[in-house]
Amino acid sequence: MAARSRAAEELNPFRIAQIQLDRAMPHVNGKAGVLANMRHPERVLKIQFPVSMDDGSIQIFTGFRVQHNGARGPFKGGIRYHPGVTEDEVKALAAWMTWKTAVMDIPFGGAKGGVICDPKHLSTDEKRRITRRYVAQLGGALGPMVDIPAPDVYTDETTMAWIFDTFDMTHKGQNNLPVVTGKPLALGGSYGRASATARGALVCVEEAIGRGLVPGVKTLSEARVAVQGFGNAGAHFARLAAAGGARIVAATDSTGGVAAAKGLDLTRLDAHKAKTGSVGGLRGAGKISNEELLECDCDVLVPAALENQITRRNAARVRAKLVAEAANGPTTPEADDILHRRGVVVVPDILCNGGGVTVSYYEWVQNLQDEQWDEATVNAKLRRKMVKSFHEVFDIAARLQVDPRIAAYVLALERVAAVTELRGIWP
Repeated sequence: MAARSRAAEELNPFRIAQIQLDRAMPHVNGKAGVLANMRHPERVLKIQFPVSMDDGSIQIFTGFRVQHNGARGPFKGGIRYHPGVTEDEVKALAAWMTWKTAVMDIPFGGAKGGVICDPKHLSTDEKRRITRRYVAQLGGALGPMVDIPAPDVYTDETTMAWIFDTFDMTHKGQNNLPVVTGKPLALGGSYGRASATARGALVCVEEAIGRGLVPGVKTLSEARVAVQGFGNAGAHFARLAAAGGARIVAATDSTGGVAAAKGLDLTRLDAHKAKTGSVGGLRGAGKISNEELLECDCDVLVPAALENQITRRNAARVRAKLVAEAANGPTTPEADDILHRRGVVVVPDILCNGGGVTVSYYEWVQNLQDEQWDEATVNAKLRRKMVKSFHEVFDIAARLQVDPRIAAYVLALERVAAVTELRGIWP
């Protein structure tokens, strides 16, 4: 047995982000030092802070904010609350944001934040106190022209409202709405933001079908779709795809899953999850696990959960013809190789889920200009941006004869390197 096959697969998200970068570098024209600098974040903030809990105790929390690269504009990236948050995970997510904003060609750099906690066991007041203390302790690291957070895993528009208010209380006399995106509409949020990640991913699926990349499927209405992660992005994707005629044949969340070869009734599924907290146990549907869903019989597989879901262990058993990465980092490099050899097309995360940060950019622009666009305007702008970016990536893949992830990285690296070299190295 070869040494490579005996070695454990690399699952550290930051190492994976570096491997993905290294695979693209030989195809990029740029100064070696400029490219090498992109392998590491500009700044890593690790903070520890006390929070008064509802029972009167004081608990110490650890939080991170990683600012990866700001050559193209202010840092941009979500904040997640999860017990599994690590520094390397946040570093990887920040790097992916740098490449995502470059692929989407919006004037932001990449950042990410996280707090190690379990939101399922925290009250609303405890989450509010954690958020306010986290933001206060980051201090000048955040700002409308410095670093602009957004929602991520287990954070939402309410969390963003707390971030805005915390920042606004200590920065009076200026327009602070652009300090955070994903806010409620009443606080300067954008129409279309909640569904933006899913809508962008669906555009990618439709363009892939139109480009003939899904054998046997000529229109969305002919596609059988499986969604892993029936949360914000996954649930919105399922609804939008079903509205376009697709059959949602399987869906899972963190606690269960359901499958139906003829297609799930999403109205019933939404009502069931609202009542029980899980998609599992829907009457009339079969049972399926997260692992089984990845290998189920479908045309389009949508990983919309966490990292490292498709690995060398299961990539050979993926039956989908197209993998649309609505999540960040769901496929490992070794799995990429296996899928590419088998002819399974992967729409990479830094393209596929770029709709979220794109509409976050639109929200930021609206806040800066004291405007609010209607949802049709936002969605039309998003579609044009997604279509353009999709074909730029897949044209590079065809020209260089590489897989779409390498092509997306080539596009991103070229854009970041070009701006870096134009600006020059300071001092």
